[in-house]
Amino acid sequence: MQKKQWTLIAALVMVGLSACGKNDGANTGIGASALVAADSGGKMLDFVTTQDSTPLPIKPEQFDTPAAKEFMTTGKNPYIGNAEAIDRGKKLFQLYSCTQCHGGNAEGQTGPGLHGPDYKYAKDATNKGMFETIWHGTNGGMGAKGAGLMDPTDPTNGLSPDETLKVIAWIRTHGKTTGNE
Repeated sequence: MQKKQWTLIAALVMVGLSACGKNDGANTGIGASALVAADSGGKMLDFVTTQDSTPLPIKPEQFDTPAAKEFMTTGKNPYIGNAEAIDRGKKLFQLYSCTQCHGGNAEGQTGPGLHGPDYKYAKDATNKGMFETIWHGTNGGMGAKGAGLMDPTDPTNGLSPDETLKVIAWIRTHGKTTGNE
């Protein structure tokens, strides 16, 4: 029901804006994040840091693929079981040197294993929790990997939400937890 309401509201807003020649949300009281959330079918999840559970601000515009938009409202990773996404996730895991601490198959090395069922951070049993941990880092030595957080002077440096979901999908191939339960 909520998805239908958001879709109807977004459609009415767009019709109203196009009727007056404005379709960017400016001067309407509806910002881009509301339009993105409406387009994805609902309210964006409240993300929190792994360090202390404080709010983790992520711009809705960064969720720029259908899979990322679905995740930002549901917490479910659409890439679980998708062979192409899993292959890309493995390459990103290696590219960002995750293997240095977590091992070649995320089994753990100097850093913890990521397969479960025993996680260093219990929240990592869910895809939302693992996303937050990867995106913003931990108190245990892992730095943030999210775009704009790895290097605050370069907003393109780091993983996008879509790439982060692909890394998670690859990690989930090594354990019994899909994180979508």
